Amino acid sequence: MPSKGHGTFHWNELMTNDVAAATAFYRDVIGWSFDEMAMPEGSYWVAFIDGEPVAGIMAMVDGVPPGTPPHWTSYLAVDDVDARLAKAKSAGAEVLREPFDVPHVGRIAILKDGGGAALGWITPAAES
Repeated sequence: MPSKGHGTFHWNELMTNDVAAATAFYRDVIGWSFDEMAMPEGSYWVAFIDGEPVAGIMAMVDGVPPGTPPHWTSYLAVDDVDARLAKAKSAGAEVLREPFDVPHVGRIAILKDGGGAALGWITPAAES
């Protein structure tokens, strides 16, 4: 999952109630192929175009409020999630999910910006 660096969008992810329908739609309409990754919460489907990862698709997970519709989340790369989140809070952001680590992916937080738009922030894991 390559990133252009701090302040750029790094990843996009779809949470849905029907992963099979979503992967079929994007395969048939956009031309994505998929690889399945096992995760503790279930499978995560990495979408590829021309061999490059472009997005992820997963089933709704525990903790998502009931009635939440399927939705895309964009992840903005930041140099230090914890420090930037503290700064964001003082600028009016609301934290929806405190920072957490995803092995080999990075440190992530979910927030609403000062205008109320929800998005993820990620400090990507160092590439090895």
